[in-house]
Amino acid sequence: MNFEYKEPLLVQEVASRDGLQIETQWVETADKIALIDGLSACGFTRIEAGSFVSPKAIPALRDGDAVFNGIARREGVIYVALVPKVKGAERALAANADELNLVMSASQTHNRANMRMSCELSLAGFGDIVRLVDGIQHAKVSLNATVATAFGCPFEGRIDEDRVVSIARAYREMGIAGITLADTTGMANPRQVARLVSRVLEHVSAADLTLHFHNTRGLGLANVLAAYDAGARRFDAALGGLGGCPFAPGASGNICTEDLVNMCDEMGIPTGVDLQKLIALSRTLPALVGHEVSGQVAKAGRNCDLHPVPEYVLTI
Repeated sequence: MNFEYKEPLLVQEVASRDGLQIETQWVETADKIALIDGLSACGFTRIEAGSFVSPKAIPALRDGDAVFNGIARREGVIYVALVPKVKGAERALAANADELNLVMSASQTHNRANMRMSCELSLAGFGDIVRLVDGIQHAKVSLNATVATAFGCPFEGRIDEDRVVSIARAYREMGIAGITLADTTGMANPRQVARLVSRVLEHVSAADLTLHFHNTRGLGLANVLAAYDAGARRFDAALGGLGGCPFAPGASGNICTEDLVNMCDEMGIPTGVDLQKLIALSRTLPALVGHEVSGQVAKAGRNCDLHPVPEYVLTI
């Protein structure tokens, strides 16, 4: 792999949506807002702030309207909302979301588990959302669509890469500019990632393509490097490595934001994110969610955070 070049890597923070959706301890609305405001201060330009889904399906995020209406919006930051259906899109638009992220699985089985419908019905619903946004005069909202289980499905196993590419092309043909390839349950490996990213970049620009990796099997950051080397420049990550899919057995957290930013800092890849602020914010997470989190850098510190020399060494 060649990492001599230093093109920026854009990190989209997803802790406040994907990170919190699986938590069993209720996080108060004010605390969600404070978390997002803290993330805004770290230098992110994109934050997935919440979702507008059925409260029965994802009770942890049932306060999406209040969260979006309560955050202190920073100029230059895009606040994204996940919206699987047109009703959710209407709510997100009313809450002034800057971007709507639509989600459909490449796997029929996972889509039925996650969205309670076939892929065909999901695509039809996407068309309704596109028409809804197109019908709003002077609408400033942008659209992104995710191909979930793009690298493997916990129910069906291997996913045909041709199918993933065809779904990405279908999204673009519908008028959806942004595309995300999601490794929903952490089944991807670096060679697979490099191959699929290269293929999708033939149809989607690097500026419009996002990669969403989970660290379920410990390959998250390796997959980031493989995708970056293949030309991808945008990546989702969650503070503290929070997250997981409630409808995917064995799914664990997203790649950890501070670990990703630390890796980029060490390698000279610019992110524009303040690592020290990020680590400080991550260290507040155990109190927020009621358990330890998986991030490593917040525990170990940066390489430059050196330790005092033991006194006995000074006497040798």
